[in-house]
Amino acid sequence: MSEFQLSLLVIGLVVVAGVFLYGQWQQWRYRRSQAEPVKSKQAESSLQVTTGVPAAHTSFDAENEAPSLVQDSPDRVEDEACGLLNDATDYVATFLLKTPQTAVVLNVLWPQRFDFGKSVHACGLNTGSGLWERLIPESGQTYRAFRIGLQLVDRSGAVGESRLSGFRDLLNDIAAQLHVDVKLSSVEEALQRAQELDRFCADVDQMIGINLLTGGDRKLFGTEVANAAAQQGMSLQTDGTFHLLDEGGAHLFSLSASDGMAFHPHTLNQSRVDSLTLLLDIPRVVEPVRCFDEMVALAQSLAKSLRLTLVDDQRVALSDGAIAQIRAQVAATEDLMLVGHITPGSAQALRLFS
Repeated sequence: MSEFQLSLLVIGLVVVAGVFLYGQWQQWRYRRSQAEPVKSKQAESSLQVTTGVPAAHTSFDAENEAPSLVQDSPDRVEDEACGLLNDATDYVATFLLKTPQTAVVLNVLWPQRFDFGKSVHACGLNTGSGLWERLIPESGQTYRAFRIGLQLVDRSGAVGESRLSGFRDLLNDIAAQLHVDVKLSSVEEALQRAQELDRFCADVDQMIGINLLTGGDRKLFGTEVANAAAQQGMSLQTDGTFHLLDEGGAHLFSLSASDGMAFHPHTLNQSRVDSLTLLLDIPRVVEPVRCFDEMVALAQSLAKSLRLTLVDDQRVALSDGAIAQIRAQVAATEDLMLVGHITPGSAQALRLFS
C-alpha cells in the first residue's frame, strides 16, 4: 500500500469516527432536552425561573429499605407553595427518609423558621396520597420525604450571607437528626443565584400610576370618590384604598388619594382630596398590558364623572401619545418577565414581588 493510499485510509477512518461521535452527541442532546422542562422557543434568557418542583413518589428497596426518588408528573402537588420550590428561587434540600415519619421529627426547624429574613417552606411527600403538601407541625400524617426551602429573593432584596449560612447549618442539623444524607449547594453559589435573581426582579419591578387632578381649588369629598369608584366596580379595602378585583378575587389595580391619605368608611364625608392616583403593580397582575388598558378606560370614566384631568407625576396633562408610550413600557416589562420565565401575576411572581 502506497503512502498516498495509507493517508486516504487514515482520513476515511477519522471521518467515520467523527460522524459516529457526532451522532452520539446529537442523541445525548436529544435525551437531555427531553428530560428538561420545556423552555420558551420565542425568547431565551440567562435567567430562567421555573414554577414547579420535581414532583415525585418514593419507592423502597426491599434489600436496604433506602428510598429512591422517582420522577413523576409535575402536577403531583397538593399545596401550591410546594409546587413553587425550586433551585432558581429557593435554597432547597430534599430529605429521603428511611421510614415514614411525621412532621414532629423536624422539631429543630419549627422554632427557627422565622429567623432567616425570608419565607421558609416545608413540604412533605404524603405516604398515603403520594402528593407533596405543606407540613403542619402538630399533624400526625406520615411522610416518605421532606422538602425544605428558603426563598432567596423578595421585594426587600436578596437573602444575606449570614442568614443563608445559618439556614444551611440548620439543614445539616436536620439531616443529622434524621440520619440521612443530604446534598447542599454551597453558600457562594446560592448567593450568586440570589443576586442575579434580585437584579432581574429589580429591572421588572415597576408600578404605573395615572393621576386625576381637580381644577383650581376644588376638592372632592371622600363620599364622591367612593360613589364614583363603586360605579366602576371598585371596593374600599382595609388599606384605605379602592381596589378593582377580577372574577377570581385577584387584585387588578387600586385607586387612592395622591397624598397618601387613607379612606375610611366612617370618615368619607369628612375626607377631602384634590388628586387621585390609579396604580398598576405590573409584576403582580395577569396580562399587565390588558390591565393597563382597563385602568386607562376606568381613569377616563372617572375623569368624566368627577370632572378631573388625567396628568402625570409632574401634573402635566396626559396626551394619547403619552399614554401610548406608557403602554409600550408596560408591554416591554411584561415581555422581559416572560423571557425570564416569570409569568406576571402568577403564584411565583406574587411571592417574589411581595
